[in-house]
Amino acid sequence: MYEHIPGRLAEIRRRMAEAAGRSGRRPDDVRLIAVSKTHPLDAVRAAADAGQLDFGENKVQEALQKIAQSTDTRLRWHLIGHLQSNKAKKAAAAVHTIHAIDSVDLLTRVDQAAAAAGRTLEALVQVDLALEDTKHGAPVDAVPGIFAAAAACRAVALVGLMLLPPLAENPEDARPWFARLRGLRDALGEQGVPAPRLRELSMGMSHDFEVAIEEGATMVRVGTAIFGERHYE
Repeated sequence: MYEHIPGRLAEIRRRMAEAAGRSGRRPDDVRLIAVSKTHPLDAVRAAADAGQLDFGENKVQEALQKIAQSTDTRLRWHLIGHLQSNKAKKAAAAVHTIHAIDSVDLLTRVDQAAAAAGRTLEALVQVDLALEDTKHGAPVDAVPGIFAAAAACRAVALVGLMLLPPLAENPEDARPWFARLRGLRDALGEQGVPAPRLRELSMGMSHDFEVAIEEGATMVRVGTAIFGERHYE
C-alpha cells in the first residue's frame, strides 16, 4: 500500500539536491521534514525504512499518538502547526522541534514545561510577514523581543525562523516571501542575535520547496509529494 513512498522520497531528495546546488550549497545543508499529518503510522514507517528521520505533525494530539507508537525508532518529531498555549506542556514533553513559537509567553511556557520534564528541545519563531487573518505567527516587530527572551531559556534553544507564505499556485509567487524571511534573519544577526539562534530557515512545502531552497531554506516541509493526498475526517 505504501510502495510508492521510497520512490517519491528519492525524487524529492534529487530535486532538493539540485536546488541546493543552484544556491551554491551542499545537499546536506537542507533537511527534509516529511509532513505525515492525517497519514497512518504505517506510512511513516515506510518512509523511515527509506531513510527518512524527520517527521512533521500539525496537531499535538496526533503527534503524541504517533510518538507513543514509534518508541522503537529514533525518529525526530517536529510540531509545525499552531501551538495553543494550553497544549505547550504536552508538546514540550514529547517533540524534538517546535516550528510555531509566536510570542514570548509561548516560548516561556514551552521552556518551563520542557525543564519540568527534564528534557531539551529546539524551537523556531514563526513569522507572519503577510499579516493574514487565517495564519498564525509573530509580527515582524515582535520577533526581536522573542529572541531576546530566549537568553533566559533553560530547556529550549531557539534555532531560527519559520514561514507560511500566502497561498499561491505559482511557486515563484512565494519567492519574495522567502527572500524577506532570509532578510529578516540577516537583519537579526546584524542586531546581535547569536548565529546559533539563526541557523535554520524553515520554509517551503510540496509545491514550492525548490524555490525556498534557492532562497536559503535549511528545512523544507513536504507532505503531499511524499505520502499523497490527505484524507480528513
